[in-house]
Amino acid sequence: MNKIKRSLVNRFLGFLSDKPIERIPAMLDVLTMLDTKSAYTKPISVIRDALRDEKSVWRNFIGGVLDEIDARCVRKFLECFVVNGNMERNEIKHKAEKEHGCLVPWAILLDPTSACNLKCTGCWAAQYGENHNLSFETLDSICSQGKKLGIFFYIFSGGEPLVRRDDIIKLCKTHQDCYFSAFTNGALVDEDFCREMLLAANFAPAFSIEGDETATDMRRGEGAYAKVLAAMEMMRAHKLPFGYSTCYHSHNTEAVASDAFVDDMIARGCRFSWNFTYMPVGRDAKPELLATPEQREHMYRRIREIRVTKPIFAMDFWNDGEHTKGCIAAGRNYLHINAAGDVEPCAFIHYANYNINEVSLLEALKSPIFAAYRKRHPFNENHLRPCPLLDNPEMLREIIEESGAHSTDLEAPEDVGRLCSKTADIASAWAKCADRLWNAG
Repeated sequence: MNKIKRSLVNRFLGFLSDKPIERIPAMLDVLTMLDTKSAYTKPISVIRDALRDEKSVWRNFIGGVLDEIDARCVRKFLECFVVNGNMERNEIKHKAEKEHGCLVPWAILLDPTSACNLKCTGCWAAQYGENHNLSFETLDSICSQGKKLGIFFYIFSGGEPLVRRDDIIKLCKTHQDCYFSAFTNGALVDEDFCREMLLAANFAPAFSIEGDETATDMRRGEGAYAKVLAAMEMMRAHKLPFGYSTCYHSHNTEAVASDAFVDDMIARGCRFSWNFTYMPVGRDAKPELLATPEQREHMYRRIREIRVTKPIFAMDFWNDGEHTKGCIAAGRNYLHINAAGDVEPCAFIHYANYNINEVSLLEALKSPIFAAYRKRHPFNENHLRPCPLLDNPEMLREIIEESGAHSTDLEAPEDVGRLCSKTADIASAWAKCADRLWNAG
């Protein structure tokens, strides 16, 4: 069956050389044949119908990708992300979950290093004293173990992950059946790295940006905005795929949700966007940066408008809870491994029972804190309130107390009661807003 699937994928890719937009609807029929469990029949049908509509934003989006991204990168995305990371994984994942009695995530977020070349306001990574690093051997082992469980998508954060760019490229080349991404400030992207990314072809970074030059430099330091734009220009010149990541907070939500900003990012070549709301994690966090309920609702509405009007794939990490049916952490869809090796449920929940340097990935997936998450999920029947910290802080207290997980903050341990107190007021205020939106359908 795998050989048949590969043959069909190769035929699919061969069609891209001649009138791809006209041919893609028929090619999607091939993907439907690969989808033996009918897990993706509905979204494939939606995409196929959109591509037949000459006025569809998705027809414009895919046309731009095929015109402006190197064919090797398109091929790798289809092979590694679409087929391996989504279709192929289902059978492997379900078998592993049934056999081992735990959840197997779709993706793993890894911190290769805690080192960073910037000191961003309110960022826990910028506070790390002694630098921690996951060795290449550990990163390689995580990917190898993950593939056996059906995990083919790996994302790097930090710190600044491109401090370890040589090891990241080596990992991409070693695991050519996987797809990789990274959240990066872009300052370490240069021509040599672009050439290496093109050779690997299975890596697409997301550049961190806070809006315009003033907003970006306010949090990330003078010159940060210019470096991001320079990195985007180099990526585009090499016909490489990339997107942007933004942290929306009390000072910039309206700006990063604006047509002017989003249109500028699209014009610069961004194909996807991650939108994260600010989380007050770490000893020197600034709760005053938390987005207000009105700002979070504004982003909720804007992301949905962007999806139907602009040629970019936009994601909102919290407000998309309605599509993921709640929180995606603790192995349900993803998990986080920090630079010291601690296996955490989420990049924003710095508590763990196990360290990947001491246990296998499978053992980590069975950790008490992951089990406590699973027992309580979903944390709220209103999926616009998915998070156990930002939206339901009493739940996180229960999880930590029950699981016996310890703080894994790399600078100073953070008591869960103190952490949850930072979000209690905003959670209560958002509840009224979120319930109104949820009940309105």
